[in-house]
Amino acid sequence: MSSSIRPFQIDLARFLLRVIVGIVFFAHGWQKFFAFTIPGTQGAFAKMHVPAAELAAPAMASLELVGGALLVVGLLARIAAGLLALEMLGAVVLVHARSGLFVDQGGMELALLLAAAAAAIALMGAGRFSLDHAVFGRRGGRLAVLA
Repeated sequence: MSSSIRPFQIDLARFLLRVIVGIVFFAHGWQKFFAFTIPGTQGAFAKMHVPAAELAAPAMASLELVGGALLVVGLLARIAAGLLALEMLGAVVLVHARSGLFVDQGGMELALLLAAAAAAIALMGAGRFSLDHAVFGRRGGRLAVLA
């Protein structure tokens, strides 16, 4: 490795990114289910002109709750992170971009940051400190893409 960063530091960085991003997504999914409720989230999505808000709200709440939990433990992390990145890109395009950058004005900064972080996890994988690594390891073949 030509970089001065050692493999342990890379895996620690992957772990921190994955766990923190997972906690944030999990919390937002929990909030949609239990604080706002699904009917409340459907109403908010409809006001924001999200297509098929009745279906999108429970789907996004579930993706955030389950996907966030999967990121925290590092199981199927690339798949979960890829789906979460796509969800956040959809939120940027459909809702937040028209309000500018700053979140206090309804802007896209949080959704954009979460999309980038999730995309990074999808590209890098969960790392050594994950269930993906414990279950699938670094074997050759298709399963190695999960680690």
